[in-house]
Amino acid sequence: MAEQPKTLHAVTVWDLPTRLFHWILVALMLVQWWTAEQSSSMDYHIWGGYTVLTLVLFRLIWGFVGSDTVHFSDFVRGPGTALAYGKALLRGETPLYLGHNPMGGWSIIAMLVLLLIQAGTGLFANDDIMVEGPLYAWVSKDTSDWLTSVHHFNFNLLLAVIAMHISAVLFYLLVKRENLIHPMLSGRKHLPPEQIDRAPRMVSPWLGLAVLAIAAMAVWLLVR
Repeated sequence: MAEQPKTLHAVTVWDLPTRLFHWILVALMLVQWWTAEQSSSMDYHIWGGYTVLTLVLFRLIWGFVGSDTVHFSDFVRGPGTALAYGKALLRGETPLYLGHNPMGGWSIIAMLVLLLIQAGTGLFANDDIMVEGPLYAWVSKDTSDWLTSVHHFNFNLLLAVIAMHISAVLFYLLVKRENLIHPMLSGRKHLPPEQIDRAPRMVSPWLGLAVLAIAAMAVWLLVR
């Protein structure tokens, strides 16, 4: 007798604010790269930088007040746990995590830190011609030049982390047959009931809007 296919249950793992944060940030990275290469688009680059900083501040706050799967306490684990997860992958295993796995969690932290450095140094940067960051006057010219060099170098580090992130997503899709893109679009994963311990707690998108407003106000007060 043929084995009956398992019934999969849909579980919401990513709330709407988290998904919007992710995809808006993806679009912004493309915009920031393009405007940085066009001298006539630096005004857009600066406003894009404000938006990136707002989103990063939002995500930092959201990591404490958002849904269960976006809490830093849910996915930031010790190096030993991340190493054990990597060894499991090498053995052909795929330990289940509803949210970020231990290795993915550290990549999220690395990306947030680099984004914060990128947006922060951009506030003080200059191009020695006509463009200056909104906080350029707060520091000396030598300090601004140094922060500008950090801004340029850090962008290369950011590109490297983004490349690793995309490679990991493709690895899971093509090798592990686990689609990580669809849940970040729909918010849901489809899993056998025995793999679902409990459904993660999801908070209201209105709380996300309030947190975004707080982050935007903080950036506005900083650069006005």
